Amino acid sequence: MRVSDLAQPIGAGLVGAVTGFASSFALVVAGLQAVGATPADAASGLLALCLLQGVLAIGLGLRYRMPLAFAWSTPGAALLVAAQATTGDYRAAVGAFLLCGVLLVVTGLWPALARAMTRIPRPIASAMLAGILFPICLAPVFAAVQLPALALPVVIVWLLLARLAPRWAVPGAVFATIVAVVVSGEGADLTTASLWPTVTLTWPSFDPLVLVSLGLPLYVVTMAGQNVPGFAVLTTFGYPHPPARAILVGTGAATAVGSVFGGFTLNLAAITAALMAGPDAHPDRDRRWIASVTGGVAYLVIGLGAGAATVLVAVTPPILITAVAGLALFGAFAGAATGALEEASTRIVAVVTFLVVASGVTIAGIGSAFWGLVVGGIAMLWLVRRPRGAGAVGGRP
Repeated sequence: MRVSDLAQPIGAGLVGAVTGFASSFALVVAGLQAVGATPADAASGLLALCLLQGVLAIGLGLRYRMPLAFAWSTPGAALLVAAQATTGDYRAAVGAFLLCGVLLVVTGLWPALARAMTRIPRPIASAMLAGILFPICLAPVFAAVQLPALALPVVIVWLLLARLAPRWAVPGAVFATIVAVVVSGEGADLTTASLWPTVTLTWPSFDPLVLVSLGLPLYVVTMAGQNVPGFAVLTTFGYPHPPARAILVGTGAATAVGSVFGGFTLNLAAITAALMAGPDAHPDRDRRWIASVTGGVAYLVIGLGAGAATVLVAVTPPILITAVAGLALFGAFAGAATGALEEASTRIVAVVTFLVVASGVTIAGIGSAFWGLVVGGIAMLWLVRRPRGAGAVGGRP
């Protein structure tokens, strides 16, 4: 293989890794801290996620010669932020992470469960995801009002790059945030804090309420919001038979192992996968796997910056961090809202599900994401008549 054949996929892999990390690391750190993690625990979780997804991309990419890119669950991180009111015990949250990993492994080994998960009605799954993302997507508005000197420059940079260089809009907003924090004096601690990543070990506890309100929704949004779209991306770019069992078992096992270090969920990438599995990576489909393997190697290196990333989040006003996360999630929210309201016959079901989830209500100690699924399912059964299997999230993985 000539050097010219390597340059394009290697470049695509590096761009995918950098943009994937920069686009949502702040949300990951904020989500872990929302469920009780200390800054050291959050840095450990970010490091574990980077290392494990890098290992998965390298191992499975080399094994199957496919552009199999992996990522943390961005909707899952948003769910952690939303769970702040109901889950303050970090050990219980780690138990929920472990449950999610076990369920992913079981899904890979049990085809019937995989088929059931991919047949969750699209309006309900999309509306639940939209309800989780909605409060975070409002954060740029609140930040612009509460901290205009810090937030408005970030929003302006995002707007400019969203028009001129969309791929770099969110990384640019992150860089603008760093500049704004340093210039304002808020980041004085950046020069004295330890920027090296740390590793902490937290043994899980199993609180039934947390398992139901966090563990199960985390599994559902990871499957519906990440894995199913990830399989769809691979199919779209000419890979109709990805190794579904290896992917689900691998990500589930990695999630289970990483849970005690703070790694909440790993899954097949969807957005960054489009960079590595599409023609931008290489005109020849048989050589695009180089991009995902390169991305995996890049994540092993990027993981060394987990400590610095966590310090940045710690010294930045929380509303500004959430605002940057909200900017990164605009596209995901738009997609979820569109999917929820796509079918006229199920729009009321989708609206009901969205409102319950977005309300943030807690009933019997269980958060709104779970109750949104329950209420949405009841509304679907009562209000909609249609053939069994219609409106599924996706096809069989």
